[in-house]
Amino acid sequence: MGTGIGDMTFSRRNVLALMGAGPLASLVPGLALAQERQFRHGSSLIGDVKYAPDFKLFDYVNADAPKGGRVRVGTLGSFDSLNPHSTKGDAINAGVNETLMTASLDEPSAEYGLIAESLWYPEDYSKAVFKLRPEARFHDGQPITVEDVIFSLEEQKKHNTNIAAYYKDVVKVEKTGNHEVTFSFGSGNRELPQILGQLEILPKHWWTANDANGKPRDLGASTLEPPLGSGPYMVSSVKPGLSITTKRFEAYWGKHLPINRGKHNFDEVEIQFYQDRAVILEAFKGGQFDIQLETSSKQWATGYDVPAVKEGRIIKEQIPRKGVSGMQCWVVNLRRPLFQDKRVRMALDLAFDFEWSNANLFYGLYTRCRSYYGNSELEAKGLPSPEELKLLEPLRGTIPDEVFTTEYVSYNNATPQDRRKNLRQAQALLAQAGWSPVTDGSRQVLKNAEGRTFKFEITLDGPAFERIALPYKEQLALLGIDVTVRTIDDAQYKRVKEQFDYDMISSIFPQSLSPGNEQRDFFGSEFANKPQTRNEAGIADPAIDTLVNAVITAPNRDALIIACRALDRVLIWNRFVIPCWFKAEDWIAYWKRVKHPANMPGYALGYPTIWWFDAEADAALKKT
Repeated sequence: MGTGIGDMTFSRRNVLALMGAGPLASLVPGLALAQERQFRHGSSLIGDVKYAPDFKLFDYVNADAPKGGRVRVGTLGSFDSLNPHSTKGDAINAGVNETLMTASLDEPSAEYGLIAESLWYPEDYSKAVFKLRPEARFHDGQPITVEDVIFSLEEQKKHNTNIAAYYKDVVKVEKTGNHEVTFSFGSGNRELPQILGQLEILPKHWWTANDANGKPRDLGASTLEPPLGSGPYMVSSVKPGLSITTKRFEAYWGKHLPINRGKHNFDEVEIQFYQDRAVILEAFKGGQFDIQLETSSKQWATGYDVPAVKEGRIIKEQIPRKGVSGMQCWVVNLRRPLFQDKRVRMALDLAFDFEWSNANLFYGLYTRCRSYYGNSELEAKGLPSPEELKLLEPLRGTIPDEVFTTEYVSYNNATPQDRRKNLRQAQALLAQAGWSPVTDGSRQVLKNAEGRTFKFEITLDGPAFERIALPYKEQLALLGIDVTVRTIDDAQYKRVKEQFDYDMISSIFPQSLSPGNEQRDFFGSEFANKPQTRNEAGIADPAIDTLVNAVITAPNRDALIIACRALDRVLIWNRFVIPCWFKAEDWIAYWKRVKHPANMPGYALGYPTIWWFDAEADAALKKT
């Protein structure tokens, strides 16, 4: 469920009365079952939903937002496919297909009916039943049917490994009424009804037909053919690798729903693609696009000192962010023998000087990560509670002893003395792991008993992160570790990550306030060696699998919090990653021609969905 934090590039790739039993029910078994099912208009993983069945609109939208205008958004990267359901090619999701449910941006882990008008599931979470809206339509006028829902799940699981992992516990999907679809689960998974609401529904009749050239369409192949959608926008223009433009679909079936009031205000939305962070900033300041989500502390601190900002033509805002700050980190590839010794990973952590980087590179804007669920109630603090120990004690001997005895605290390099002490400790750990310093010409290197030199490569997806990797390289050189920093383009980087062909990368494990099935994808043994999944570190540990399963099958909120804290402790004490930093706010700049609601939702910026175009401000900007 995710994003990037700190100086990481934000990836573009992309969250339910009614019947009660009556006397007649006892005479008709089928009717009794139907009347026992209490369908809901909304669903939350944390508690009751905020909005009642008769709500008129979300609190955070501007119901009077004008319709019209064009918004341009810039992003780093490129694309050569409009089919995000395939793992082939560098794909972008044009966002033209609706999901069963839609997220509320001012509640954690809450969704309301979109294609599905309501949802029911039993107390044991063994299934979920969705009632589809009869009025829901694709852009060609064809109704969205149960058959489309079944097709969407089965085909996406077949062609996309991440989707297969996410919906692994869905063992059957079937039609149980003209507008009713039932998903059956292999285990009591409390998250599955909710995350099925995120399923993108595809038009079966379109994907199983031939394209304009008479060739059969293939959900597993890359394509630049604009897809048939069902949402408020449709693709109007595609410039491969450069831009994609969507235009409002005036006959959109769902525009009168309460969940859509005040949303989808622009006539056109253009996404522009850039290959360099410096270039994208200059393009924004030059008026080439309208909204810039800034992720670089250096650029935020120094890159916006221009007349347009000083004169108010560009608005620069820091907007507080609610929710979990995931783990941004240096990820070592445990599939490489070099990193399999925990003492080696501890030494690499000791050598990373966050305090120097924060003071000299980040303008003091960041906080060091210490948890996979930071800045939330899911974060492990202190020693394990009695409830956590019920999960952890059966694993004693297979998880680090520190889990039971010591609160995790990040290494600190606040002073020169701290730096020297940490480097000496790192050197001792490396020696214990079999790495000894030897002289090689004019430099000192580390070698093991087999004569192998301790060296590895840090792979980056752009030059912006070099300013962070190079000082880290220098610190590691003090220990005799030979590091190469290699920067490659976006397409290469995607292939490298999909095949786990790297020693170390900078990455993030994004988290929500209701972790669940995605934890298996992040940390599960099943996906440690399965290409195109998100277990980037290559974690394959039965104890962690047990705790991940406890998170996924937690029967209630309290049990989920306990399981997350237990998992957090085991992950962090295994030293799988070198923790980096986070910030509890979003940095965003935008030209005055676009506006956002005064009451921002908190869990997302909602751009461009809840933003709108100000024609008067645009006219004034053009005069300037």
